[in-house]
Amino acid sequence: MRSRHDGAGDGGTPASADDTALTAAAAALAGSTAGTTDGDAPDPLRELLDVLPTGVALLDAELRWLYLNTAFAEVTGVRRADLLGRPVAGTAFAGTAGTLRRVLADGRDRERTAGGPDGPDAPVPTGLRVRYRALTAGGRVSGVLVVVPDDPDPAREARRELAQARRRLALLEDAAERIGTTLDVDTTCAELAAFAVPRLAELATVDVLPQDAPDRGGRATGLRFHRAALHCADGIRPAVGELARPGETVRHREGSVAARALASGVAVLIGPRAAGEPTGAAADPATAAAYRAAGVNSLLVVPLTARGRLAGLLTLARTGASPAFGPDDAVLVGDLAARAAAGIDNARRYSRSQGIALDLQRALLSEPRRPHQNLGLAARYRPSGASSVVGGDWYEIVRLPFGRTLLVMGDVMGHGVEAAVDMSGYRSTLRDIAGTDLPPHRILRQLDAVIAADESARPATCLLALADPGRGRWTFAGAGHLPPALIAPGRPTELLRVPTGPPLGTGLGGYEPVTRRLRPDETLLLYTDGLVERRGEDIDTSLARLAALRLPATGTLDDLLDAVLHALGPAPGTPAEDDVALLAARPRARSRT
Repeated sequence: MRSRHDGAGDGGTPASADDTALTAAAAALAGSTAGTTDGDAPDPLRELLDVLPTGVALLDAELRWLYLNTAFAEVTGVRRADLLGRPVAGTAFAGTAGTLRRVLADGRDRERTAGGPDGPDAPVPTGLRVRYRALTAGGRVSGVLVVVPDDPDPAREARRELAQARRRLALLEDAAERIGTTLDVDTTCAELAAFAVPRLAELATVDVLPQDAPDRGGRATGLRFHRAALHCADGIRPAVGELARPGETVRHREGSVAARALASGVAVLIGPRAAGEPTGAAADPATAAAYRAAGVNSLLVVPLTARGRLAGLLTLARTGASPAFGPDDAVLVGDLAARAAAGIDNARRYSRSQGIALDLQRALLSEPRRPHQNLGLAARYRPSGASSVVGGDWYEIVRLPFGRTLLVMGDVMGHGVEAAVDMSGYRSTLRDIAGTDLPPHRILRQLDAVIAADESARPATCLLALADPGRGRWTFAGAGHLPPALIAPGRPTELLRVPTGPPLGTGLGGYEPVTRRLRPDETLLLYTDGLVERRGEDIDTSLARLAALRLPATGTLDDLLDAVLHALGPAPGTPAEDDVALLAARPRARSRT
């Protein structure tokens, strides 16, 4: 196979010695790829063309793309996977179809200048030349060689670098919107992997270290990683089925590309021309086999580091359908990884704070204090969904003299560790005040004064219910809290009217008591607003939904709380909008012996 060239006429250009050598190499490559669409060719020819600064691409006699080198993909901004095996009319080069057909028809070479009056409708920077050279075999034209020569013009090079910088900035801005949308580690990692494919690679994995993993100063031996995310192009999905899936444990062996990245603390590139690479640099034999099956020929591994501490690893892989990773890719992915690592670290800090608050709250609310034997009790606490922070919901039971029991339900405004800590302090203070045997409204008055005196304390709502079976009555007092519910056999759920004073911490006081007859067959239900309130709904509508319930009034208190949560809780698989605390109390008949 040889290149035919007729010199002048219709854009024809004389062939230089470099052009002749390039055409000869391309002709040999075209012969070796005849009948294929994956660009496979003898390694020497691929290596020769792939390292050239000149963009080179081949089309067959039917104008289907057979091959393009790295320089061609970079200067046009088109990925190999978007061209190989496809007719020119269905690609970004559709505007060059007329010129290509004329080259096939008469075998004469053409040259066009991008942006000129006869410039090609090709995705190349303005001012660059594009050459179309006929390749012949057996006396007839068998294909077209498309060449975009390297341009040494400093001004044009500066414009090209500026265009690359703009594309890089646009990609990072897009990443900032798509990665780190939640404060969940696995979700952030999944967003990172999904963003990388297909923009940057055909395969992406994200491995993170457990939060309690020791800092070994970059030594990878023995480190256990958690595979947090995996995303791949559809074309290689069957080939990578043996890779570790999200949720599984991964160990990167000594000498692997991941170990090198960990040891150096910077991105590591593995290209197709390194001996035994990239499969030889895989984490384990199963990963190496998956790389071979998928045709991976280039790897880029970047440590995910935030605030000076390693959080994980991002591994990107490309197949022969895309240009191998280069230094520019390493810089771009490094910036992307730095932003993603910050998001992962923020999610971990949030998760750690949530864990502390939740553990504290559960420890404080694990079991209610034992009341007198004349009162049966059951309590529940349900934290909100993963996307919301832990609240300050709480309850307390205080045994008082003469068979009386004080029931408390409260909700500290705000969320997180601070709200849980304030809640603990309020419970302790309330127990001290209740020990002085004051009536409920005076307990609230004293507690309000204590909280108001602390400028850093958070306001809280509170409802007190004093059970006095000996006198057969309930005494209630409220500080901005929702009304209690009374459940009795054969009757709708009743919401009791309790004078609503201001929340605790305002220093306004003004709390009033109200009494209600205590009956052995009635059950009192105290709750926090997370049980009934819904975003965008009027509170009266929310309370009416509770009052309309027909709840089991004669079964166990645990069954009653299960029924309440089932009726008013979120749908299965839907996280709750807020924490929920419940406390149910029912008088017990005095045993007779």
